[in-house]
Amino acid sequence: MAEKGLTRNKNPGSMCIMKTKTSLLTLALCFAVGTVCLAGPFTGVWNLNEAKSKIAPGVPKNRVVVYKEAKGGMMKISVDSIDAKGKAGHSEWAGKFDGKDYAVTGDPTSDTRAYTTVNDRTMNFTSKKAGKIVVNGRVAVSTDGKSRTVTTTGMDAKGKKVKSTAFYDKK
Repeated sequence: MAEKGLTRNKNPGSMCIMKTKTSLLTLALCFAVGTVCLAGPFTGVWNLNEAKSKIAPGVPKNRVVVYKEAKGGMMKISVDSIDAKGKAGHSEWAGKFDGKDYAVTGDPTSDTRAYTTVNDRTMNFTSKKAGKIVVNGRVAVSTDGKSRTVTTTGMDAKGKKVKSTAFYDKK
């Protein structure tokens, strides 16, 4: 008789409610973890650390760079920059990190950009103007996710090859 008391469910309605709550909590947790994983280490606001950076003369400084998720599995990158003459600029790019060219708006030096994922903390990119590559670069986020390094190689206004290394801190 004691065995029946231990195995018999006296209130099946409460068990159903508990299972539903547990399932919903598990589902919510999965979505939260998935969102963090999809955002990745690149997402966020990055401020140029000029003291650590070595930017070639005549090359614009990207002072603030913002990576955020956009619709359809795309990313949006906004850049606030200052050129060699001190003029402020703003450009935007939206696309996927799939190596394909996507349009850039607001950047007088390029009209498309393509990003290719190397690993979970590194990407390569190319910027093009009228179909011609004007800048090659690499973005690497530190293992702690608090800083990133962007190395670029391109041509200055006089056609001379220039290389820059920019360091960014996450805001």
